[in-house]
Amino acid sequence: MSTFISEFLLGGSGKRVAIKDSIDIAGYPTRSGSRAFADAAPASRNADVVDAILAAGWQIVGKTNLHELAFGVTGINDWTGTPINPQAPDRVPGGSSSGSAAAVAAGLADIAIGTDTGGSVRVPAACCGIAGLKPTYGRVSRVGAHPQFSSLDCVGPFAVDMDDLIAAMQVICPGFHAQGLPSSNARVGFLEVACDPLLQACLYAAADRAGWHRSSLHLSEFEAAFAAGLSVINVENWAAFGHLTGKGLIGADVEQRLLAASRTDAVELAQAEKVRARFSQQVDAALEQFEVLLLPTMPSLPPTLIEARSASKAVAGMTPLVRPFNLSGHPALTVPVELKGSGLKVGLQIVGRKGQDEVVCAFGAQLQHSMHS
Repeated sequence: MSTFISEFLLGGSGKRVAIKDSIDIAGYPTRSGSRAFADAAPASRNADVVDAILAAGWQIVGKTNLHELAFGVTGINDWTGTPINPQAPDRVPGGSSSGSAAAVAAGLADIAIGTDTGGSVRVPAACCGIAGLKPTYGRVSRVGAHPQFSSLDCVGPFAVDMDDLIAAMQVICPGFHAQGLPSSNARVGFLEVACDPLLQACLYAAADRAGWHRSSLHLSEFEAAFAAGLSVINVENWAAFGHLTGKGLIGADVEQRLLAASRTDAVELAQAEKVRARFSQQVDAALEQFEVLLLPTMPSLPPTLIEARSASKAVAGMTPLVRPFNLSGHPALTVPVELKGSGLKVGLQIVGRKGQDEVVCAFGAQLQHSMHS
């Protein structure tokens, strides 16, 4: 089954947790979904998040599949297989943490741990109809996660239920203290972004049902932040994995992305860092006016597997609304909302102040509660 790279039981008898195979578990190889690491030696020590999960008495049930080298957004992997999207088998599961999202959505784990460099927790969570959090950059330890260096990447949890996601943060994030639901008339800023009208109307209605006071907001640096995020991930992933190109060791899609990444130069990176500073300040300023910011996680339904293999435009359209917050470092959560008439759930993204992941999760819990009441 392509959801898991390997299945095993480790730890106590508590909540069942699946771990993305770009995160070290002692005694098991970390292959990052790539033939390039087919002969990798077993990890010598656990990643910090794995130690925390085991210390909580939870049970690790295996390592999950991913888009190769965690450098892709569809979750399609022709070497390890592509996890089936439990809510829409004809559509991509999303990447890069495809197996983590699919495992939770299919009920094979209560919680999964993934990584998010450019939407890689939030996109698969939205595709598979579950919740997923990219914490504030640096708040959850990346020790034992690959690649070793990233100024964008965050380790974060998946769950169907916000209570489980909050419990996961209490385990993997030192100092995380769950808080009560926000006031029902909380002021929220809904970002003006390009989005399918039916999907956007559904998300507006969900925010209103939660009782929040919604105002529209435009961030002038948003599109520039998306482009800058691409520049930064290109430089950092080329540094990490460029040596694997030209050897027939990695899939064609990732090889092409890496070779394209190699062309990002120092001038582009310097410009991207300037955008990072401006956009981060702009988001901070917006969060002085509003308790959280809202926007769709994805601008449309996830592409079908056929579309993802044949239409680059469909794939490129998956991350414009998530990647900017990797650049800025703000916590960003996706919560599933039922899209009436489709049989599918789509993601509403909730963004908060840096270090206030608890507030973001409380808003997510209130949204979920309003949908079930």
